[in-house]
Amino acid sequence: MKRRTLGNTGLEVSILGFGGAPLGDEYGGIQATDATRAVHHAVDAGINFIDVAPYYGRTLAEERLGEALVGYRDKVVLATKCCRYDYRGFDFSAERVHSDIDACLKRLKTDYIDVFQVHDVEFGEREQILHETLPAMREVQASGKARFIGITGLAVGMLHDLAAEFPVDTILSYCHYNLLIDDLDTVLRPLAEERGMGLINASPLHMGILSSGREQDWHPAPDEVKETGHKIADLCGSGARSRLERSPGPSLQGWITTSAPMGSNSKSSFTSSFRRRMQPRLTRLPTPLGSLVPWKP
Repeated sequence: MKRRTLGNTGLEVSILGFGGAPLGDEYGGIQATDATRAVHHAVDAGINFIDVAPYYGRTLAEERLGEALVGYRDKVVLATKCCRYDYRGFDFSAERVHSDIDACLKRLKTDYIDVFQVHDVEFGEREQILHETLPAMREVQASGKARFIGITGLAVGMLHDLAAEFPVDTILSYCHYNLLIDDLDTVLRPLAEERGMGLINASPLHMGILSSGREQDWHPAPDEVKETGHKIADLCGSGARSRLERSPGPSLQGWITTSAPMGSNSKSSFTSSFRRRMQPRLTRLPTPLGSLVPWKP
């Protein structure tokens, strides 16, 4: 498994990461034993970057991951998040930042987090995040409970605005670099390269839209995005290789970025996705087929 340095952090991370949302039953119910086997299989296959959040399964994903990492903690770069705790539950206060890190450490059975991130910044107020949330994150970092801090979200324009104003260590955006859209590259990559920030492309399958199994009922994308994604997935599936191989995700490109966290809820599904992702790509669509997510920076 190839690895890259995550911005200026010095952390060496696998180009393909393990997304923790499925561990919280976000993509269908699974057994705790299956969750543990999937994590162990991923790590044994060379993946060392794992991204999770208290929001996934309303703490269930962190709890399961903590159990799975017993005896494996020193083999992974562990990222989690703060400030989001329910579908419409957000709290970007400094108090919440400090309480979240302690709760995360307990659930994950560790005494430090490698990358501690603000979850879904677009749901907060810009001034509070800049002048309260992120300074509190630096306090957490100074305490030794987190090695580095970052921001996450869907809205690449807001992520750019915040990162340009406050020097975070990493930026994570999801569903913004795949066969549907590529503005993580055009909006965030130049700033990340200039400032030495790690750039992470999450949900390279657009939270299931580009997968053969389709998305969950809760998926918030407009019907136009879903319909177009299904056509792309079907087109990719008509050939010998999967849409994973055809995705232009930065996980296999030469960026400063690190990895594309890919969720997996079982050993078998991980193995299938992993093998396809690592195979040489003999053909590739040169550009995404459309920028359909209705966010404008």
